[in-house]
Amino acid sequence: VQLQASGGGLVQAGGSLRLSCVASGFTLDLKYYAIGWFRQAPGKEREGLACNNPMGGQIYHSDSAKGRFTVSRDNTKNTAYLQMNSLKPEDTAVYYCATDTLSNCRGVPRGDSRMEFWGKGTQVTVSS
Repeated sequence: VQLQASGGGLVQAGGSLRLSCVASGFTLDLKYYAIGWFRQAPGKEREGLACNNPMGGQIYHSDSAKGRFTVSRDNTKNTAYLQMNSLKPEDTAVYYCATDTLSNCRGVPRGDSRMEFWGKGTQVTVSS
């Protein structure tokens, strides 16, 4: 099973991007599982941004994501989304999605989270 995050790119400060996360290989039905979103900026540790628990469960956002980033799902497309608005140069990073078939999130995932399946990441670059 692999997840693939896509939708990254180059955007000016203040702009928006929507990242998508889809499963490939042995396809998981993502609607049953928590989806975590993370990022790693150059020279920095990976940071947990948000987690979207399944079936209408709790959604958690980190302080850096709260108010600007929103997680959602489209179960008909087996896809999860991270909508990012009011982007800042410090949001520049590689963004990852992850999922876990064994447990839901109990809060914002830690950057060193051991979620079960990870995507390859997508680069987001915000210019000033």
